[in-house]
Amino acid sequence: MQTGYYSAAAGMVTQFNRLDVIANNLANVNTAGFKEDNVVVGDFMRLYKEARDELPHANQTEDGAQFLNRTLTKAPQIVEEYTNFAVGTLQKTNNTMDFALSKEGLFFAVKTPDGVRLTRDGSFTKRDDGTLITKQGYEVLPDNYLSTGESIVFGEKDNLIEVDKNGQINTNIPNSVKFGQASKFFIVQPDNVKFLKKDGDNLFKYEGLEPLTNVEESGAVQQGFVEKSNVNAIKMMTQMIETNRLVGMYQKAMNSQMDDMNNDAINKLAKKV
Repeated sequence: MQTGYYSAAAGMVTQFNRLDVIANNLANVNTAGFKEDNVVVGDFMRLYKEARDELPHANQTEDGAQFLNRTLTKAPQIVEEYTNFAVGTLQKTNNTMDFALSKEGLFFAVKTPDGVRLTRDGSFTKRDDGTLITKQGYEVLPDNYLSTGESIVFGEKDNLIEVDKNGQINTNIPNSVKFGQASKFFIVQPDNVKFLKKDGDNLFKYEGLEPLTNVEESGAVQQGFVEKSNVNAIKMMTQMIETNRLVGMYQKAMNSQMDDMNNDAINKLAKKV
């Protein structure tokens, strides 16, 4: 059995999977609030150093040598996929319905048919009935949603809207220059961002055991701004070039295994016969 051929094929599949992640990052380079994904490719030496004290055979033995030789033929594989939650650049829009969070780890809570989801995309708008929604049509939730089930709704006469750094929404009092407090954004800070899983439409699903709670004083809400994607396009293009080159190298290794080595073996066997 040509283990080299199968190792090269497996390595190529790993690079194809990595390429999918890179392509998705590049496709969302202009998506507000998008967070870059990346992968960790594990090689034999790295995996060996992590598990050498737990090997099934004693070192310096025949069984141990055979085990290591078999392990060396294993191909690189993706051992971890993670999301970079660093804050992207805040872009000023002067749009009253645009909001950004200037601190890492904070999210707006929205209501979807599948339950509460989290997002960093604060490009909101109003429905015809005055309900505040995302561009995908999901309702933006107030801080008292879990106890009341209410939504953020603006009246017909709420022409002026101001939001402070903690997410408190203030609207103009009719026939007055004064403002009165209305709803407040439901801003969430998960205990561990590793419990967040991307769920489509630039949303995150929280899979932690602790319930979601509102951050009373986040000090991070910026009205009239949107957070741009934190994808580094130059870095992604460099990774794409690197991945394509590795795919080409694996392809050459597979061709050598199937063509050159097979032809050499056939010619040698033919001469002996």
